[in-house]
Amino acid sequence: MTTDYAKRIAEIDEYAIELRKLAPETVSAFGNLSKAAQSAGALDKKTKELLALAISVAIRCEGCIAYHARGARRTGATRQEVAETLGVAIQMGGGPSMNYAADALRAFDQFEPAA
Repeated sequence: MTTDYAKRIAEIDEYAIELRKLAPETVSAFGNLSKAAQSAGALDKKTKELLALAISVAIRCEGCIAYHARGARRTGATRQEVAETLGVAIQMGGGPSMNYAADALRAFDQFEPAA
């Protein structure tokens, strides 16, 4: 079964909205943390998205892969940069990360802008 990563984001977002209604302070705090962590500083936004993508693979989080593959695409990461990032994730996560890395590359490819 091939995952449609844009659909996966929509599925998560649907329930994140519900969760925000039930736990607004927690969800808002997480959003603020994410914004702060992903803001450009000594590391640019693209580098931070690539780091997040590698960590997503290493911890085997399919939803995280979807969001950060899209983020990498949006920040201008190239397919080669993603591939090298995934290589580091594989090194750190072993065999299971190899499988998630293949999925992460597929996710990145799915977010290619329409021609």
